[in-house]
Formats: sequence, C-alpha cells, structure tokens
Amino acid sequence: MPTDTAVVLAAGEGTRLRPLTRNRPKPMLPAGNRPILEYVLDALIEAGIERLCLIVGYKRSRVQEHFGPTYRDVPIEYVVQPKQLGSGHALQQARGKLDGSFVVVNGDRVIEPSLVTDVLEASESDDAATLAVLERPAANRYGAVVMRDSAIVELIEKPETEYQLVNGGVYVFDERIFDALAETPRRNGSLLLTDAVDMLIYEATVRGVRTEGLWADATYPWDLLTVSRALLEHQLVDPTAHESDVWIAESAIVHENATLQGPVVIGPDCELGPGSVVGPNVALGRNVTVGANSTLESSVIDTDTRIGPQSTLLDCVTGQDVDLGAGTIVPGGPADVQVNESLFRDEDLGAVFADRVTCGGGVRCEPGALVGTNATIGTGVVVSGHVPERAEVIR
Repeated sequence: MPTDTAVVLAAGEGTRLRPLTRNRPKPMLPAGNRPILEYVLDALIEAGIERLCLIVGYKRSRVQEHFGPTYRDVPIEYVVQPKQLGSGHALQQARGKLDGSFVVVNGDRVIEPSLVTDVLEASESDDAATLAVLERPAANRYGAVVMRDSAIVELIEKPETEYQLVNGGVYVFDERIFDALAETPRRNGSLLLTDAVDMLIYEATVRGVRTEGLWADATYPWDLLTVSRALLEHQLVDPTAHESDVWIAESAIVHENATLQGPVVIGPDCELGPGSVVGPNVALGRNVTVGANSTLESSVIDTDTRIGPQSTLLDCVTGQDVDLGAGTIVPGGPADVQVNESLFRDEDLGAVFADRVTCGGGVRCEPGALVGTNATIGTGVVVSGHVPERAEVIR
C-alpha cells in the first residue's frame, strides 16, 4: 500500500508534563536540543514521505510559527482540531485532505526512520491497517498488542499481565479507518484511534510489523531526561560539528578552560564560561549561557536560558528564557514527584523550571521541585514541591 503522505497528530497538550506545557504543546518540548516534533518529521522525510499534514490544536501557533509552510523542502498543510477530543477525532479532521492510503504517526514520540520504512514496506493493498509493533518491558504503560502470525488479533489498553509487545503508534491506513471511526463509541467524550483500530480487527486485515529502533516517549517531566539520553546514545541529535560523542554548533563559544564530558550537545549561539563542566548527558538548546565554574550533568536546558556562575544542576529540565542566578544548586534525584493526582516515587529528577522562571542567587532546590511559568524565586530560597505559575517566593 505505497503512499507518500503522512498525517502527524500534534494537537495535544500533554497535561502530565505540566508546567512545561503551559505555553506550548508536548510535541514542541525539547528532545535533546530540538523539539520532539522535528525528529518525527525527520523520520517521515527520510522514509520517503513527500507531503505532511499536521493536526494542530493546543497552542497551535507554536507549531505553525516554528515550521512554517515547509520543512526540509517538504510541504506542510495544517489542519486544526478546535477541541482536543481524542486521537481518532484528530484524524477525522484531515479526512478531506486525504486520498488513498496514508501514514499516521504521533507527533509527540521520537522515532527512527526505520519504524516508518518497515511499516510502509510490509503494508499490502488489502490491509485496512498496518502498524508498528515493538518489544518493550512496559506494555502496560503504552498499550499491548496480541499477534497471530502477522495479524493483529487484539489491542489491550492497560494489560494487567506481563505483555511484551506494544503498539508503536506508526500506522498505514486506507479509507476504511474513517468508516471505523464513524462507528466507534466515544469514551468520556474522546474518540480514540486505537478503539477504531480495534474495531477494524474484526472487519478486515490489520497487520502488525515487528520492528526495532529508537522509540522514545516523554509522558512525565523526568522522561525528557531519558529521551535526551537515548538520542545522545543513538547519535541522533542535530550536530553542526561533532567529535566522538561531543556535538558543538559552529556558532557556540566554549571557553578554552571549559570541560565537555560526552555525550553532550551544545546548540547554536551557546556560551560556556571558564571552568564550567558540562556533561555527561547534557543537551543545551539555542543561546544558552553557562556561567564560570558551573557544573551541569544529566540535564536538558532549553533555548535562551541563563545559568549563573558557580551553579550546579543535576537531573534538571528547564523551559525557555529561564534565568538562574549565581550559585543555584539542583542536587539531583531520586525524588518523590506529585503529578496531578498521582505520586511517583524515586524518580531521577532534580528540578523543573518552566518558561520564564527567574531565580536570584544562592537558590537551592530539593529533589523533584516543579517551578511554574513566570515564577520568581528570591535570593537564598530553598525550593521544594510545586511552585505555582507567577508565584513570588522570598525568604
């Protein structure tokens, strides 16, 4: 079932990643030193896709302004999902833009091109759907797949037993998916694509393709650290120049007395001061400043962030335009982290600073701290738990 068209589902917020998604959708969060969605589009283009249809919704201007009408000379057409009513509902919005078969992928999960290529090559003309199947130890987190030979016989959303095969979220569909979506009941107001695929199983051929390759998802804030580490290990970050496992953009300024410990990627226009030690497992986005004698390890630092001298950041994630004063200390995890109504224990997370957080000098964060957008932390404050957006915290 050959096709050169792909639909990318990029309309969701990613509520479990708050406060990082307060100002942008999950697909625009940093994976390494680039947005997650860039890696998704790279994978599609390298697999031969020549037309991109992006379903956008929550904070859609952040996607549209970043990518514009084309990406790597491949045209992009944007389709708006006004209300986020599920992945199946998102795909329905693109029906009038599609003809014949097409690829569908999630825009918030980093994938390698091989996953798309394997599904395209295995898809046959009589298949209503073909999907990527991967072996992973945590199928209960992503949804399990039951196969008989090459046929999918069941999708299980939250298996209670130990399944090993997961739905990779890379599909090739023909027009029958829209008939299935029209017949699929909604759950709590949401129309899920996987429910429609489950319905197709009983009406037509749904083929599973066992595949391998990088497949990394960020569900919670600390997952961004894991995704970044995986990208560095697979050497999939965006290098302008690299030597061994150190990537440095040509426009970056690294002081001769700074130390880089790979794997590490330094984005464009970054500046690293004397005595600074960066890495391993650190990704710096565009225009990040690291002050003299600062230490960064296992951290993802997003665009336009400034880190004052003599700071130490371990297991740290920042949003954009964050200003951390001199002597900021984030000692790293493990930590107990409260996300919405759920408590997660022993996660490797030092702290999250959302967009436009400002910290005075000498701030120290207890492991697992989450600081909301536009918050101001005064000099010498010890931060713990969740700091609401726009809060002002003083000693």
